[in-house]
Amino acid sequence: MSSGGLKAVVGELAGPFAEATGDRLVPVFAAPALVKGRIEGGEAVDVVVLSAPMIDGLLKQGSLAAGTRVELARSRMGLAVRAGAPKPDISTVEAFKRTLLNAKSLMYTDPKAGGASGVHFAKVIERLGIADAVNAKTRLNSGGFNAEFVARGEIELGIQQVSEIVPVKGAELAGIFPDELQQVTTFAAAVCTHAPQPEAAKELLAFLKSAAAVRVIEANGMEPC
Repeated sequence: MSSGGLKAVVGELAGPFAEATGDRLVPVFAAPALVKGRIEGGEAVDVVVLSAPMIDGLLKQGSLAAGTRVELARSRMGLAVRAGAPKPDISTVEAFKRTLLNAKSLMYTDPKAGGASGVHFAKVIERLGIADAVNAKTRLNSGGFNAEFVARGEIELGIQQVSEIVPVKGAELAGIFPDELQQVTTFAAAVCTHAPQPEAAKELLAFLKSAAAVRVIEANGMEPC
């Protein structure tokens, strides 16, 4: 079970994992808060992939097995535009602020869904003093890739993890946040305490650290851990 940050990676590696091990991977993707709630509720899951702080919290609670935590990838935050559209300047804090104010519509992940990108972006616009202006033309998304709405022309700019922008056909990465506003999210995984197939779960964690996985992680705009 995984949040959207590594959705493209996990989905792409499901086939190769099955070929390499003979174990069929059945990934379930949901908003981070939903994944966390389902694990805390005792749902039978083998492996959980979330941001490192959320994994650490579940480990502390005893919902995940001690000693199984692995870090997989680091992702930065970026801005999506429709493929072929002009790419706005977001290279500096002032340029970034100007781009947000000039945009006709935006989408970012609802902070209540627990996603790192939505929580951070809400803080960024508060810090820049433009929260009211930006939120007035914002559509919040509770799950999935914001860039898909951009690709369909429903939204002008999408804010999310780079790993949730690069895989979306019809959308393009306009750029990453300026360093002063950037947040690097580390994604980690661990085996559930009551995993139905703990040995296969450990095989999956090892596979997610393999050379094949590293190539997929890099192709999706992230840095392998």
